[in-house]
Amino acid sequence: MGMNIDEIDVASIDHVLTTTRAVRRRLDLERPVDNELLYDCIDIAEQAPSGGNQGSRRWVIVRDPRVKEQMAELYMETGGQFMIGARDKIAGTGHPQERVMESAAYLAEHLAEVPAIIVPTIIGVHDGSGRPGLFDSVVQSVWSLCVALRARGLGTAWTTAILGKREELRDVLGVPKGNTQIAMIPVAWFTGDDFRRAPRYPAREITGIDRYGHQWERGPSDPPSLADGPMTTVEVDIKAPTSVVWDRVSDINLSEPYSEEFMGARWDDGVDGPALGAKFIGSNKHDAIGEWDVPCFVDRYVEGKEFGWCTSDPDNPGARWWFDIASIAGATRVRFSVALGPGPSGISAAIEAMPDKEPRILFRRIGEHRANMQRVIDGLAAELAKPAEDKPNVIFGD
Repeated sequence: MGMNIDEIDVASIDHVLTTTRAVRRRLDLERPVDNELLYDCIDIAEQAPSGGNQGSRRWVIVRDPRVKEQMAELYMETGGQFMIGARDKIAGTGHPQERVMESAAYLAEHLAEVPAIIVPTIIGVHDGSGRPGLFDSVVQSVWSLCVALRARGLGTAWTTAILGKREELRDVLGVPKGNTQIAMIPVAWFTGDDFRRAPRYPAREITGIDRYGHQWERGPSDPPSLADGPMTTVEVDIKAPTSVVWDRVSDINLSEPYSEEFMGARWDDGVDGPALGAKFIGSNKHDAIGEWDVPCFVDRYVEGKEFGWCTSDPDNPGARWWFDIASIAGATRVRFSVALGPGPSGISAAIEAMPDKEPRILFRRIGEHRANMQRVIDGLAAELAKPAEDKPNVIFGD
């Protein structure tokens, strides 16, 4: 039966979509999960878009204890032993991945006890051709499955480590040679009080308008203006410890060897390092402007995570610059951002002289900043890069 669009409870839908997390520890290993419920959720998942409108997804629900034991052994060989070792190594250290590894290791140790395991497959073998009907037709469907199960109070986790033994898994489940297994989804009733949202970057910090990386703090207006807060962010993953990366990004002279504009900086008298409110003087050059110095004030500082400063006037800055770093699997992610305005700067003077060209001036200046910022993080990555360690190809999710 159809439903009028006015009858849809948008808040409930949004809540389910934003709280469907990977659940590994808070799975009820004792309470049965009815097949009819799983069928209902797969019916919902099958309504997801399909490349070429091809209904090529095929599903396996595993309940047989002997089959689950075989899958648990494969999972242990491909990722579980690594997860358990990592958990034991970083337990109690406060490492950013401590809780994730504890959760992942728990699932590896108890996979055979999970009431049901779903393995989505698709007809076809991925060959990189871009043809519809393969991975572009299954990932969104499995996500719909996870959301549908979460809405009914069940927990799931998207896991892929077992695919390191894809052929062995094929034999265990009897999957035909022409089909591809996509993931392994453990399913059980959720034992927690509620699902929660995960920390994520706001949309404005990761969404460009009309061009990658061209972001806006407000608006943008039509036509865009400096008052909209034009900004940009560049990112790089560096194979180096977070502590080593932090030592470099919190150095006010990091950009000098790489940027075509930044000429170096010096701490103000009596200041010997970064701290909130600390002042330094930055020296710059530009072919159209010449050379100039600008006072800078540290306005973001979280040891080991975030370092940023604003220019000219802390209450009405001409621009704000910041680095933030985070540990990810096997690397450190560095984000380098700038937001222009709202205070006066060289760009505001150019806009005052040519107000009819403000959008073009903003676009060009963001492009210049972005190119220099990219040079900085590329230089930093080359400076700190180390050979990647051999690690299993494991996706832990949330």
